[in-house]
Amino acid sequence: MGILNSYIVKFVKILPKFVVFVFARKYIAGTKLEDAVRVVKELNSKGIMATLDVLGEAIKTKQEAVDAKKEILTVLDTIEKNKLNANVSLKPTQLGLGLDEDFCFGQIKEIVQKAAEYNNFIRIDMEDSPFTSKTINLFRRLRQDHSNLGIVVQAYLKRTYQDVEKLNVEGTNYRLCKGIYVEPAEIAYKERQQVRDNFMQILDRMITAGNYVGIATHDDYLVDGSYKLLAEKKTDRTRYEFQMLYGVKDSLRNKINEDGHRLRIYVPYGEKWYHYSIRRLQENPQVAWYITKSLFSFR
Repeated sequence: MGILNSYIVKFVKILPKFVVFVFARKYIAGTKLEDAVRVVKELNSKGIMATLDVLGEAIKTKQEAVDAKKEILTVLDTIEKNKLNANVSLKPTQLGLGLDEDFCFGQIKEIVQKAAEYNNFIRIDMEDSPFTSKTINLFRRLRQDHSNLGIVVQAYLKRTYQDVEKLNVEGTNYRLCKGIYVEPAEIAYKERQQVRDNFMQILDRMITAGNYVGIATHDDYLVDGSYKLLAEKKTDRTRYEFQMLYGVKDSLRNKINEDGHRLRIYVPYGEKWYHYSIRRLQENPQVAWYITKSLFSFR
């Protein structure tokens, strides 16, 4: 991010939340579950799948974690009731991983069991590096009794290729993304092309091992590279999907869909929309610049 863009994002952060929300709506379905249902129905009508995410992470009490679990269970009920082509992504810290690993395991196990009753699927998100090993261990523990779940791995972490080598043996269902958390250079690649190269090497390893992969990217370079790799490997289109965030690069989204590839959109919603939206603005400071220009044009 350039110096000017950095200052623009900082400026947006000090704006009243109601102002930021007007523009943040680009990245979230809304604050209520019914908002997310409306968005998913629209995506499904275009042949696009979805994964629903109840916004929130790093809770401070077990009661907050229990409340989050209850809402996710409601999401699963709602998906089934409305016959949506959607599954659920969840963050382990939202369900207590930072408080008590056994408690978190019990929380997520209940969610995975409910999803299994509906023949649905749970994606366990990957967060920042203090939770990487804990999340993988949690996933492996859950996989002993349940097959309807997958995990996210991040291409910018130097450890990920080796993690994938081990997880491949277990027939893991992946979402492969670049990663968005700020990590030290000792453990994470910092150069754009380094991350891209590692992403493609990891994807090659996943595909070669016969694992299902959600290719999560908005980078045209990686989409083109994935197209080429999938063609070279003669990968059946039922063995992978592309994944993108709601509100990001709709033109690329439409192209992937029109090219006949399975496509899933990550649809977040909830009252805790602010921090998620700020992260999106940090990734895409052009939007922050648009907010700033709009505010001054109002004057």
